[in-house]
Amino acid sequence: MEYKLSLFRARPQKGVAWVTGASSGIGKEVALVLAARGYQVIATARSTDKLEVLAKESEALAGEIIAMSGDVTDEQVMAEMVAQIETDHGRLALAVFNAGLFLPVRGEGLRVEKFEQTFAVNVLGVVKGLVPAVAAMAARGGGQVAIVSSVTGYGGLPLSGAYGASKAALINMAESLKFDFDKMNIRIQVINPGFVDTPATEDNPFPMPALMDVDRAAERIVSGLEKGGFEVTFPRRFTWLLKIMAKLPYPLYFRLVGNGTGWNKRPLKPADKPE
Repeated sequence: MEYKLSLFRARPQKGVAWVTGASSGIGKEVALVLAARGYQVIATARSTDKLEVLAKESEALAGEIIAMSGDVTDEQVMAEMVAQIETDHGRLALAVFNAGLFLPVRGEGLRVEKFEQTFAVNVLGVVKGLVPAVAAMAARGGGQVAIVSSVTGYGGLPLSGAYGASKAALINMAESLKFDFDKMNIRIQVINPGFVDTPATEDNPFPMPALMDVDRAAERIVSGLEKGGFEVTFPRRFTWLLKIMAKLPYPLYFRLVGNGTGWNKRPLKPADKPE
């Protein structure tokens, strides 16, 4: 198939948007911004109650939010959800795979289940929605997909042994898929925010430079979706610094990150002490 110079670009009139992990944080705010810009948004999370509240918040907006609860780790549920979206609401034009969780990992208290849970949601939870979404988009001649990763995927950070590894996997996956998705007229993007003020970051025990309000972050994400570039990252003064640091020799990288986060001065915790 021939390489496309002008890839599909989602717009409200072209079809519906689907946002996973939409009950709180970035996903919730992205759903509201998309609805404000005229989209019919399918909002997915496990919490039906929170999604129904979110749907009511959209009643005065140009578009609307429709609650559709489901677990992103359930392959059959995700396949059935995409089919239902296409049957009941029309073409799936934009899919934003945002669902994720952060489980802190310390070297002195490693737990296999933290890695299993993190990858089940952050990586396979994306894949299980991505596969049916891409099939539906390909059948209609194109679509737009965005995967919410993180700057923790650029290089290792304290507490992020599971989370950062999962986000690095998403970045690499998006890069790899782009070669074929371009030929399928499916625009794929990876979203790498810096620190955003959400429930996932509120307990971080180290400084978070350039911490951004979640509503501002959502505006930046939706603007990035409209512009269509492969990577959407912000705030650039911080995220590009991390990109550069990730290219440094390892001794210098570890020293800068350890000192910058204060982690080099933190004592080890007893291995059996709960997080």
